[in-house]
Amino acid sequence: MNFPTTVNDIAPAAPLVDALVRALPGPALMGTRHAGAPLTPAQVASAVTATFVGSRSAELSLVLIDQEGLAEAAGVSAGMVRPGDVLRPALEEAAAVLGEGMLGAIREGDASALFSAPDTVVFDLVGEAGVAGWFAVGIRSAAPRPAADPHLSSKLGRINNVEMTLAVEIGRTRMSVRELLAIEPGAVVELDRAVGTPADVLLNGRLIAHGEIVVVDQEFAVRITRILDTVEAD
Repeated sequence: MNFPTTVNDIAPAAPLVDALVRALPGPALMGTRHAGAPLTPAQVASAVTATFVGSRSAELSLVLIDQEGLAEAAGVSAGMVRPGDVLRPALEEAAAVLGEGMLGAIREGDASALFSAPDTVVFDLVGEAGVAGWFAVGIRSAAPRPAADPHLSSKLGRINNVEMTLAVEIGRTRMSVRELLAIEPGAVVELDRAVGTPADVLLNGRLIAHGEIVVVDQEFAVRITRILDTVEAD
């Protein structure tokens, strides 16, 4: 595993681990730069990983050693909440440091490729009893926009009929596992957005625009108010 050697390599990732540990459930932890032996595939086999897409994109991966405690906190026996669901809020807090964008779906399993990548910064998550886990941050610079392709129209013609999923998200909320398991039909869940706040428009799970909810012929619709520039840059 190759580690960055300069302060400039580490600096962009340091605020992410600070935000992460503040939001992690359980005993307080602190993030310190990993300087020991490379992590083995077995150590990162139960990682929780997600991709952030925005003005700066990144791969984020989190491993907690106490898997039994994490499973207990998730309430896996109830069949509703996975460990990744419990850790997602902490990953979202870390990703928010990167600016506007969206954190993708949680992936659970082996993250050795990310932890061993040369441009990934790895942190130890340290508590009173020692190292409690690891956090990997791989920040990706926005790729330069390619030169215009004179044959682009003909190339796009080949996929013109491919269907993609466009979804609109009006808000989110966070609740404890106890609150989640207590939900019953008729319960009202308050979201994190005020009435009139633009909704997020997602293309195959990727944030591409903002819009406002309208009604057209007795059906809900969305009026696009802003197209995000990062869609073209990423």
